[in-house]
Amino acid sequence: MAMIDIKREKNTDHHKLQISQMEQFKIKIHQGGGKKKIEKLHDQNKLTARDRIEHLIDEQSTFYELGTFAAYDMYEEYGGCPAAGVVAGIGTVSGQKVMIVANDATVKAGAWFPMTCKKNLRAQEISMENQLPIIYLVDSAGVFLPLQDEIFPDKEDFGRVFRNNARMSAMGIPQIAAIMGSCVAGGAYLPIMSDEAIIVRNTGSIFLAGPYLVKAAIGEEVDSETLGGAETQSNISGVTDYIAEDDEDCLKIIRSIVDNSGKLYQKNLERSEPKPPQRPVNELLENLPESNTTPYDSYALLESMVDADTFTEYKAGYGQTLICGYAKIDGWHVGIVMNNRSVVKTKKGEMQFGGVIYSDSADKAARFIMNCNQKRVPIIFFQDVTGFMVGTRSEQGGIIKDGAKMVSAVANSTVPKITIIMGNSYGAGNYAMCGKAYDPRFIFAWPSARIAVMGGEQAVKVLHQIETRKGELSEEESEQKLKKIRDRYQRQTTPYYAAARLWVDEMIDPRKTREYISMSLDVAQNSEIQPFNPGVIQT
Repeated sequence: MAMIDIKREKNTDHHKLQISQMEQFKIKIHQGGGKKKIEKLHDQNKLTARDRIEHLIDEQSTFYELGTFAAYDMYEEYGGCPAAGVVAGIGTVSGQKVMIVANDATVKAGAWFPMTCKKNLRAQEISMENQLPIIYLVDSAGVFLPLQDEIFPDKEDFGRVFRNNARMSAMGIPQIAAIMGSCVAGGAYLPIMSDEAIIVRNTGSIFLAGPYLVKAAIGEEVDSETLGGAETQSNISGVTDYIAEDDEDCLKIIRSIVDNSGKLYQKNLERSEPKPPQRPVNELLENLPESNTTPYDSYALLESMVDADTFTEYKAGYGQTLICGYAKIDGWHVGIVMNNRSVVKTKKGEMQFGGVIYSDSADKAARFIMNCNQKRVPIIFFQDVTGFMVGTRSEQGGIIKDGAKMVSAVANSTVPKITIIMGNSYGAGNYAMCGKAYDPRFIFAWPSARIAVMGGEQAVKVLHQIETRKGELSEEESEQKLKKIRDRYQRQTTPYYAAARLWVDEMIDPRKTREYISMSLDVAQNSEIQPFNPGVIQT
């Protein structure tokens, strides 16, 4: 008993350290461009992006930031770009859940880097998928010119933002924009393609070309306020709809607009009275091992996340390396697909590796996913997967066919899908368990997550063989190269690397998983569930 307690304490200490490190990184990211840039903003009578959001959302409500680690450890040659220079997330304004997107003017004057564009597009995607009103707090110098070739011309680049503005308007999704600082060039279309636009007197300006470019192009000398300030764009051109006296007044106007818009929510998902889980949420850290290779009791983790006495397992004795079943999470009715990380002994006496998807488990999951769609029940995927089983026996048993069946069911599923990456997320297992490519409404990662095409040591050995096959190396040289490859691969599989590239929406404390799932389902309930067509599935 003492040994078990020591092991649990070590697990808890390990994960608390990881969580603490994550929170420290977040604190640094929240400083944006640094203290001097924040002071400069305040001298201009402007609030920071996060202060604006804090003033905008309802008192005592929570802002669920998404993409905090976007561009993390990227663009270092340009001085970095914390949070990709834009703050985005879900907040409650006048009693309604909304998506908020706020440029951070302390980071390169709010200029758009390639990842800034990707983050904005993801925010719009979430808004469109969930029929969620969106509020833009604009304060940006436009495209970051040294990287213009990576942000301007392609389908998923800058222009897609304005295309989405138009599509969202056609879909009836409310869009409100506040021009709280600079808004120039192509970026000027975003607020004006929104339903309503507010501009702040003296600090807000909007024009296709600023004073310097106007002088260079046509020789005219003009100041920013005359060219595109509040009086010009509201009272002369009619481009903007409201004038605000300062940031606080602007945010009050937004709250008033939302408040007077009426309730926009539909209720397309079922929810019962919430109940606490059977196990305290803190036990998540105790029961999750330090190492991603150590087996563990997946049911124990599940008992810390679902409401007590609500889990009904589907095909419990079949395909046991995947756990499927119905449950409630914070009262929300959900289906669960979770990798079973314990070593499983089948009724035939065979041993199956935990975290590996076998033919029978893929077949079970495909059927369960189709059942959830038939009943219009949202699905929560808990990922800790090393991939599909390989080898002669698996190939002869039709692993590709059964894997394709599961992947097809996930791809064609129309109910809201939410993915939590708890540990490993390798290869086609990432796809089958609803990775980013399979359109989960939201995808979150724990600090223990690892995302890659294959497990670390296998990949490192393969890469080492490829890189050393052309020449003879001494044992020392070979070890040095192996270490270099291992370090590079381990860095590329961390959740920070994934979050920087928006492969996940946010890194979260495992103990807040229930809260994030509940928030996601609250947002997702507003969108109508489309009919399910599974396509061609081989049986």
